[in-house]
Amino acid sequence: MIANRSDLAVLKPFRIGAAEPFRFTIWHGLALFVALVVAIGVGEAQAQAAAGKPGIVETILKWTPLLAQGFALNIAMSFMAMAIGTAVGVPLGLAQISLLPPVRTGSWFVTQFFRNSPWLVLLFYCMLLLPFEVRIGNTIVPLPGWLKSTIGLSLPVMANVSELVRGAVRSIPYGQWESAESLAMTRWQTLRMVILPQCVKRMTPPWMNLYAILTVATPLTSVVGVSEAMTLTGDILSSEARTELLVPMYLYLLLWFFIYCYPIARATLALEKRFAVK
Repeated sequence: MIANRSDLAVLKPFRIGAAEPFRFTIWHGLALFVALVVAIGVGEAQAQAAAGKPGIVETILKWTPLLAQGFALNIAMSFMAMAIGTAVGVPLGLAQISLLPPVRTGSWFVTQFFRNSPWLVLLFYCMLLLPFEVRIGNTIVPLPGWLKSTIGLSLPVMANVSELVRGAVRSIPYGQWESAESLAMTRWQTLRMVILPQCVKRMTPPWMNLYAILTVATPLTSVVGVSEAMTLTGDILSSEARTELLVPMYLYLLLWFFIYCYPIARATLALEKRFAVK
């Protein structure tokens, strides 16, 4: 007979709480804005002390069109890398659940290799290993640095999308596979008509979160010489040769990325609540 109550100490199972993924909040934006205002104020005071130099705000506004061009390249690279990574990552993720052991093992190895490789190392490899131009028929197509960097960024995106697909398919209760099999549906029909439509809802929030991470990672391409926003900011600082511009210019660039990524983070949060599995 088991007593209902006991005076003996009871050791409860130890559980580690799930870590919340990092997301931009409105407080990050306010902190950036306040830091930018303070930096501009300090810079303006220094500019007034040095006669003949334009103010910080005037200088930032002068270079804003050039920064916008660089930022547009960041966004274009993030779109292309996400599209390439998704197009290749989805079949790679489906290959991870293949019934054929060689296919399953090979796709798992490719996924884990690129998922655990540093993004900057992959960028260097793509910049150094890919040719400067390729010949298609009688036409020579150049491969600029930004395109090779986009391919380099798409590799870890591909691996992460592959894991998203595998995890989403595995999260569907196995009884649905058995029910579809009882209706004489093939494995491909079950996957296409039953499993994948449910996976789309589960994959959308983490897919959007991955895109936000990819966007803020695009300044890594400045290390390999791509003329995106980060590189152009450095060029502007070199041409101005004014130390008081250093902090305001980089805070200004941070604010651009925050304004672009914060709505994505909010939309991701809203979709997670809407598609939450109860």
